Amino acid sequence: MRALITGASSGIGREMAIYLAELKVDLILVGRNKEQLEKLQNGLKVDTKVIVADLSDITKVKELYVLTKEDNVDILINNAGFGLFGKFYETDLNRELEMINTNIVAVHLLTKLFLRDMKKRNSGYILNVASSAAFGPGPLMSTYYATKAYVNNLTEAINEELRREESNVVISSLCPGPVDTNFNKVANVNFSVKAMNSRDVARYAIDMMFKEKVVIIPGTYMKLALFGRRFLSRKTLRKITYNIQKKKEK
Repeated sequence: MRALITGASSGIGREMAIYLAELKVDLILVGRNKEQLEKLQNGLKVDTKVIVADLSDITKVKELYVLTKEDNVDILINNAGFGLFGKFYETDLNRELEMINTNIVAVHLLTKLFLRDMKKRNSGYILNVASSAAFGPGPLMSTYYATKAYVNNLTEAINEELRREESNVVISSLCPGPVDTNFNKVANVNFSVKAMNSRDVARYAIDMMFKEKVVIIPGTYMKLALFGRRFLSRKTLRKITYNIQKKKEK
């Protein structure tokens, strides 16, 4: 088997690569940091290809598919993404557009292109990394929350299409809460609750993907928190989320 992982240079993506290598899965590692990608490559004992690409550039996303379509990718992991903290009318528009391109457009494109190939073979796995942010509005991180809602809703919808066709292709959405990665540095926030270990999240996600779980939520705390949301009005949820987000401000 061969897996392509975007955002593989650090955090969850890096840990997924390490775990898949332990499972003897060959890898294509995609990210912007060539040095970190090559360092990771050198520590893995499987066939590993490194591709440096900025997925906020849609041309590069299309080029990535062209470069790898003959590799018969069995597992696509759309992990690349980032957040941005601040009031919507104050945050930088260009940075938000980069986020939308990375978090939504790149995921959409790669999912569609690789899914077509997997459908022809009637086999394969796609794991789209969303977030617990996908399940509600996110004042002070409004664009990020909206991008993750898109990813999760898209994934669930495709899953149902595949299920009704009795396809052997599996698509899943990973929706973790706070994870100890480089995310908070990029988003310029401090987590207001204890973050999960990226290694634990990565391994749980891969295990659940192979078990064909549709929406993957690591950690008992986050499962309970998301369950509790069902009993709150949208108005109350917005207020609570704002207060939680406000605590992240540096």
